[in-house]
Amino acid sequence: MSDKSFLAWPFFEAKHRELSEQLEAWCRAELPRNHSDVDATCIQLVRDLGKAGVLEGTAGKHIDVRSLCLIRETLARHDGLADFAFAMQGLGTGAISLYGSDEQKQWLDKTRRGEAISAFALSEPRSGSDVAQLDTTAARDGDSYRINGEKTWISNGGIADIYTVFARTGEGPGAKGLSAFLVPADTPGLEVRERLESVAPHPLARLGFNDMVLPASALIGQPGQGFRIAMSVLDVFRSTVGAAALGFARRALEESLSRSRSRELFGATLSDLQMVQGHLADMALNVDAAALLVYRAAWTKDQGAERVTREAAMAKLFATDQAQQVIDQAVQLHGGDGVRKGHIIESLYREIRALRIYEGASDVQKVVIARSMLAEQ
Repeated sequence: MSDKSFLAWPFFEAKHRELSEQLEAWCRAELPRNHSDVDATCIQLVRDLGKAGVLEGTAGKHIDVRSLCLIRETLARHDGLADFAFAMQGLGTGAISLYGSDEQKQWLDKTRRGEAISAFALSEPRSGSDVAQLDTTAARDGDSYRINGEKTWISNGGIADIYTVFARTGEGPGAKGLSAFLVPADTPGLEVRERLESVAPHPLARLGFNDMVLPASALIGQPGQGFRIAMSVLDVFRSTVGAAALGFARRALEESLSRSRSRELFGATLSDLQMVQGHLADMALNVDAAALLVYRAAWTKDQGAERVTREAAMAKLFATDQAQQVIDQAVQLHGGDGVRKGHIIESLYREIRALRIYEGASDVQKVVIARSMLAEQ
């Protein structure tokens, strides 16, 4: 059982402790899942998470970020694909929750029940962390928009029912000329051009838009608000990436403690060796420090802060980078088992790497943090 003493921190309320207990029981009964068919497993996970009520907090006007982080941490500790399935439901509908029309928000009931899968289509071949460089265009054509371009590394690409798509509408240069659109998966002109494989089994795709025509009602918010919308969504969900990394790191530490207590070496258990004790201490330190940053960012947002850009960037940067170190140390402590396919440590090693890239790579988070400090008067 993972250490839950952090739930006594003042960041949390009784509802968070109750949520953690209920979700832990669900995870023990339902996870992990077989990943041999990633698409089918991911679709079923969304449905099951919806039936269990876990997706309720992923959409709506008031999103409790601490709850999102607790859910992602717990799911990640049990099954990386379950965390992915949960996270994309929130990220994919975040723009609709924050800026969508009443008509667009009708999709939220479906995504919360797990009856529809959502996706966030921002990254392109030429623009990942630099959102202002988007090449996909949305040209106004009477009462419609005509979309042309390409997106890549889109999570849930190929299995999603709705996509939030960002495109250049040209109200101004760079970031000032972007807009967001709600795109049902069956829209003519939307193409799944390639399914992508990564080191961790997730549904990913490269999407194309070939003269895809959308009604003006597909626009989320106002023309030219796309960059603001994207950043607002990431402001909410970036902390949760750190929480997922925290879940991976906690599991690695748990497995390492168990291994150290049972594995014998040179006539003693690993846990008797001072060098191993030092490694375990470093791992525990990194886990607790990451948790403090993650839940500080989440708490700050829940207290009504309009933006938590710096706090969220710090949480994601530190938690993901340190989780990588914790898991790498777990591999060392497990020896050959740590790289054996199918072993939990090997799985964690593959899962953690992408978190240091998506939703803003680690080096980009450093830029965000520095610019935030330099802008202060």
